[in-house]
Amino acid sequence: MDIFGIPLPAMLSQLLLGLVNGSFYAILSLGLAVIFGLLNVINFSHGATFMLGAMVTWMGFAYFGIGYWPMLILAPLVVGLFGIVLERTLLRWLYQLDHLYGLLLTFGITLVIEGVFRSIYGSSGQPYDVPALLTGATNLGFMYLPNYRAWVVVASLTVCFATWFVIEKTKLGAYLRAGTENPRLVGAFGINVPLMVTLTYAFGLALAAFAGVLAAPVIQISPLMGQPMIITVFAVVVIGGMGSIMGSILTGLMLGVVEGLTRVFYPEGSATVVFVIMVLVLLVRPAGLFGKEK
Repeated sequence: MDIFGIPLPAMLSQLLLGLVNGSFYAILSLGLAVIFGLLNVINFSHGATFMLGAMVTWMGFAYFGIGYWPMLILAPLVVGLFGIVLERTLLRWLYQLDHLYGLLLTFGITLVIEGVFRSIYGSSGQPYDVPALLTGATNLGFMYLPNYRAWVVVASLTVCFATWFVIEKTKLGAYLRAGTENPRLVGAFGINVPLMVTLTYAFGLALAAFAGVLAAPVIQISPLMGQPMIITVFAVVVIGGMGSIMGSILTGLMLGVVEGLTRVFYPEGSATVVFVIMVLVLLVRPAGLFGKEK
């Protein structure tokens, strides 16, 4: 069966591969949305922390023999601790300033992180094997889906929707939102707002590092691996609505699928379709699909 001259199996396979890419977009854009929505900081270093999560995963195995499964927890923790240091020493002075200052600072942090790792390991990629438990593929009838890519989708969606639930539906999330809107009032109830802000930033970076761990067996690990990803992810966040948690998740998944379908119908446009959509959305709804109009 063909659709617009394209065999149905080819289209379905691209849809699934697009969903895998969309899972990476979703979890990365979620981290950006958490940091901007709760701290009002445009974190341009998100791509570098994505790379940092993958590099820490590779270093854990290369130097200490630590496998993939422990690194799913350890790498986000290490990067989260790094985020605590950054927030305490640099970012905390910028919250009351224009967004441009945070953007410039985090861009500088990106250059430093990438430069350090590039000077040590060079620009060539480091391979990382798929964990033994997830090797092989499953026959879906129209394609063989690699088990690891299926795991990426499941793990990303689980973390994304768990994060959304905590922020939007729990008392802790209510404290986080209130603490950024009126820190003095929340502090009057005995809540340590500065600590809460620090941990929120660390959590946003830990989400990027978790995505880096997931990407390690899929993308060759290199100091520059975050550069192409972060540009697309910023577009995803803008389309979904800056600071919108659910908007980032749904838009990331949707654009991954759209990108996959574009590879079928018009391969030359697959690299730019996300940005075309961003322009069209901003023309119609400047706050994004799920953003709140001011």
